[in-house]
Amino acid sequence: MLTAEQIMASHKANIETLFGLTQKAFEGVEKLVELNVQATKAALAETANNAQAAMGVKDAQELLALQASLVQPLAEKTAAYSRHLYEITSAAGAELGKTFEGQAAETQKKIEGLVDSASKNAPAGSEAAVAVMKSAVAAANNAFESVQKAVKQASDMAETNFNTVSASAVNASKTVAKKR
Repeated sequence: MLTAEQIMASHKANIETLFGLTQKAFEGVEKLVELNVQATKAALAETANNAQAAMGVKDAQELLALQASLVQPLAEKTAAYSRHLYEITSAAGAELGKTFEGQAAETQKKIEGLVDSASKNAPAGSEAAVAVMKSAVAAANNAFESVQKAVKQASDMAETNFNTVSASAVNASKTVAKKR
């Protein structure tokens, strides 16, 4: 049976976890805002430079050369922005995941402790019920571990695919720029 102190300690831990998660989420939002501000400043400066370069063009051939010279840097900058965005969101997700894993592990220990306590204090003849309860807890733990492994594998695959697509996009822009 849980005591009032245990319930209060649990609520306090849950509130602390909530505030910790909120802080981590806010840090991720701050990084996203900073990235977007930097990207916007760079885009404005680049637009001004490109406009000035376009004003200095003397003929169509020079204009085509200017346009071709802008394709590859734009693709590289877009890929870099996407990579930074992915890194920020991935890091924030990993931090949140660690917190949830820690909470889940702690909860699992508490449940196992309750099951052990219940089995020690169970009346004679309830061994089968205790065995079923222990089996259910073990099955839940195994299912949780399987889900964690699947999420990790999916995350690793997504990162690999993202890196491949980014590299392909930059290489394609280099090929297009060379053809012009």
